[in-house]
Amino acid sequence: MMTRSQLVFAATDGVSGAVPSCVQDSTTLCAKVYDWFGLDWLAANADTLIATPAKMLLIVLLAVGVRALVHRGIRRLTDRTATGAVPTILRPLRNRAPAHSDALAQINERRTQRAEAIGSVLRSFASIVVLGIGVVLVLGELGINLAPIVASAGVVGVALGFGAQNLIKDFIAGIGIILEDQYGVGDVVDLGEAGGTVETVGLRITRLRDVNGVVWYVRNGEILRVGNKSQGFAQVVIDMPVAHDTDLERARTTMQEVADAMYAEDEWAAVLLAEPESLGVEQITAEGVFLRLIVRSTNADQWRVGRELRMRLKERFVAEGFRTPLPLLTGTPAGVR
Repeated sequence: MMTRSQLVFAATDGVSGAVPSCVQDSTTLCAKVYDWFGLDWLAANADTLIATPAKMLLIVLLAVGVRALVHRGIRRLTDRTATGAVPTILRPLRNRAPAHSDALAQINERRTQRAEAIGSVLRSFASIVVLGIGVVLVLGELGINLAPIVASAGVVGVALGFGAQNLIKDFIAGIGIILEDQYGVGDVVDLGEAGGTVETVGLRITRLRDVNGVVWYVRNGEILRVGNKSQGFAQVVIDMPVAHDTDLERARTTMQEVADAMYAEDEWAAVLLAEPESLGVEQITAEGVFLRLIVRSTNADQWRVGRELRMRLKERFVAEGFRTPLPLLTGTPAGVR
């Protein structure tokens, strides 16, 4: 068999068939392929048939590998966030803090949902970026002119931006709601025209169920303000009406005694978070005088505490002989019964 130099010489001398000129340089892929297989057509097209597919395969493998590593890092970050890990120096303080199983379960559930939502957004964004760069590099290896594609993609992106701006607005607002923990599943919120218990917090839609059982779907981009009745603690405010001739100090003391008795009961010890406070006269109207009582409670039990306190106050007021104001008759001057 003739060597590569002999074949090249023969080809130039007209003795043999056409041999690719690239075989003269032993460092090229063409020369190595010709040495391995002895096929002139394969050596001449070595870059197209071997080098380019190999580069494309390497780009795809790198893109898949980088995507997997980024997703793994995001999962580890979100898992750590969901478990609520704290620095070692702060763990003794957390262990000494009073814990209510229901409250902790709700906090952990909300933290887990928030971490999963943010993790999903980050993974999707990472996939789009990494795979997009991989596709551009592969197209570049194929020799495709990317300038028209980029220009067309820019035009399409602008058109979609104008057409789907409300959708984009909803998604951005949803991310902000989740990151800022404005509300979560199980919270009782007031979103303006709709209010109720949150059932689902999505990136685009928040689903509520009101006291009548009606399900409301609220776009996150349309939420201008949020009133959350379930974060931190709840304040139960009770205004008891009494007649104008009532001994107000005795009525105020009675309200304080009723609330203090409820606060001292073991059944309500984990629900009432602070000592009740009877503030006294809150309002004086033509109908009567209103005495205010404030009790701090847990979020989930605020309505139960309010109903129980109102019932006890009403029974005690009847027992003490406190009269409630009579309603004014329509057209009757104030003070005339």
